[in-house]
Amino acid sequence: MVSLDMDVSIIILNYRSRGLVYQCIKTIRLYPSDCSYEIIVVDNGSGDGIGDFLAERFPEVRFIDAKANLGFAAGNNLGIRASKGRYILIMNPDITVRPGSIDALVRFMDKHPDVGVAGPKLLRPNGKVDESCYRFHRWLTPIFRRTPLGRLQSGRTENDRYVMADFDRLESRNVDWLLGAVLIVRRSALDKVGLLDEGYFMYFEDTDWCRRFWQDGYQVVYFVDSIMVHCHERLSAQVLWLFGPFNLAARRHIRSAIYYFRKWGIKPITHEELTPKVNN
Repeated sequence: MVSLDMDVSIIILNYRSRGLVYQCIKTIRLYPSDCSYEIIVVDNGSGDGIGDFLAERFPEVRFIDAKANLGFAAGNNLGIRASKGRYILIMNPDITVRPGSIDALVRFMDKHPDVGVAGPKLLRPNGKVDESCYRFHRWLTPIFRRTPLGRLQSGRTENDRYVMADFDRLESRNVDWLLGAVLIVRRSALDKVGLLDEGYFMYFEDTDWCRRFWQDGYQVVYFVDSIMVHCHERLSAQVLWLFGPFNLAARRHIRSAIYYFRKWGIKPITHEELTPKVNN
């Protein structure tokens, strides 16, 4: 049994992003936190000497060498299993925190025991709000998102629905799912919900996880009082699928989409439909 002797375990998954990991940890340490926390870095077989690099600069950081590229889900699960916090904060290396952003997430989770997952408002480096909360995919969503068919009126309509174009992101609210770049997760919920599904190597694992939280009675919340910066390049969208069948990120996205729809089916759904109903 895990001894929960701290508030939050911050898990950073690295794959050949040593410089970004350094900056991420540096910003976490730059702003003192009221919460007790640990930082766990899991390396997915980068071979870039990050273990020694971190030991020299951040000796308090716990390092786990996966020895191979296990993917997003399996790599983060290694960190979750080793963690000790009441909450787990999954954080990509390309995230930088702002003052009080971690504390705000922890306070919010403490005040709302029905919330299983929350995510902060994410900004791009230029200050514009980044996409980080979405409606669940429909089976045509990946096609409209990654091919020229998205330029059709039906494609634009579906893309707007998916990215919640009708939401100004000025207030906190329940959402279908949150981007896995930064997620705070209630550890006590994992006994029921489970860890990330390792059937996904990359992409869709965050969608799947949030869907399972909703299905098991927990809320998923986009929380605007916590703000972080996301220095992200969307690899799967660099080349449209129609013209980039040999793009590795696009192929992984396709495989994950197929796995997701085989698991959940293609019937359109919202989080309201997943929430268990209480019989009076």
